[in-house]
Amino acid sequence: MFIDVDRFPFLNDLRRAWRDIRAECLSLDGDSFEPWVQREMYGTGWSVYGLVAFGERIEAALADCPRTADALSRIPGLTTAGFSRMVAGTHIKSHEGWVTTVYRAHLGLIVPEGDCALRVGSQIQPWREGDVIVFDDTVNHEAWNHSSSTRTVLLFDFLRPGRTLSDLDELPPEVAAAVRRQTRDRE
Repeated sequence: MFIDVDRFPFLNDLRRAWRDIRAECLSLDGDSFEPWVQREMYGTGWSVYGLVAFGERIEAALADCPRTADALSRIPGLTTAGFSRMVAGTHIKSHEGWVTTVYRAHLGLIVPEGDCALRVGSQIQPWREGDVIVFDDTVNHEAWNHSSSTRTVLLFDFLRPGRTLSDLDELPPEVAAAVRRQTRDRE
């Protein structure tokens, strides 16, 4: 299910900074994006540039994106953040997330025209540049980019109201290994 962004006033600062965040993302070396580890969900075409990985700050990556780092520092309970790219033709299959203690959000940075959207439950919502989408990742969802160019968002997770970092769910082993590798490689 999608969640009303008005419940989270701290997202207003992020929306105001979206152009600066997009500029920092665009300045990154494209080779620094890594394929998301759970390839069975999408095959090829989905890559990420990690900034915060399940509570672990990736300091070198954050240093390359100071305005983004500043905007992220204003999100209470931030647990994960990074730039997420889907090249044209990518389809992330229907799946459910495992982390029940957070909400997932996307800030649209580069959104091509065409069929490029996110389905959560029975609802479909396209991304829009400068807008934030918040959703429950544990609800069945899928994403696709059937346009002719790449879609990029700032993907981030933050604690649900009433939850703490000690409540975080355990990561699947392949995701935990990728987080450790990405954190180590960027330091």
